[in-house]
Amino acid sequence: MVRFALGRPNALERRPKRLARAIPAMSVGIASLLPLAPVVAEVGWMPDTGLLLLLAWRLLRGDVIPAWWAAPLGLWNDLVLGHPIGLSVVIFSGSMILLDLLDRRTMWRDYWLEWLLAVALIVLAEVIRWQVDGAMGARYPLATILPASAISALSFPLAAWAASRIDHWRLGR
Repeated sequence: MVRFALGRPNALERRPKRLARAIPAMSVGIASLLPLAPVVAEVGWMPDTGLLLLLAWRLLRGDVIPAWWAAPLGLWNDLVLGHPIGLSVVIFSGSMILLDLLDRRTMWRDYWLEWLLAVALIVLAEVIRWQVDGAMGARYPLATILPASAISALSFPLAAWAASRIDHWRLGR
């Protein structure tokens, strides 16, 4: 009775938020906006936060983001960040498909294996972007993608933590 009077619901009265199904996709869409922060740099070192959070959600809970959501989220990422239309669609969709295939093949995963999978997909995405940039006429050495890849790989645990906190809040725990 006292907890109810103080405005703190007990465990039986807590429930998921109203838009609980859409919150993961909205968080990935908002994360895609983070590289637009006004930071001046000669080379692109800012990680693709939309991809990081998508991978974090997919590895945290495989059921909250269906594979087909990767295409609209990738299109949003392309439109916001100015990538060629379809590049993030292919990267996001390919990542979701690869993770679905790996889910069917592996019996268990721990945190280190998930981090290794995320790093492999992040580096693959950076190499694909480098190849597409080269095909469009922007020739630069492969070493220029190393800082962005390293920063993305090291910031994946932060994205995984953010996804877990959002999931905790979303479910009303």
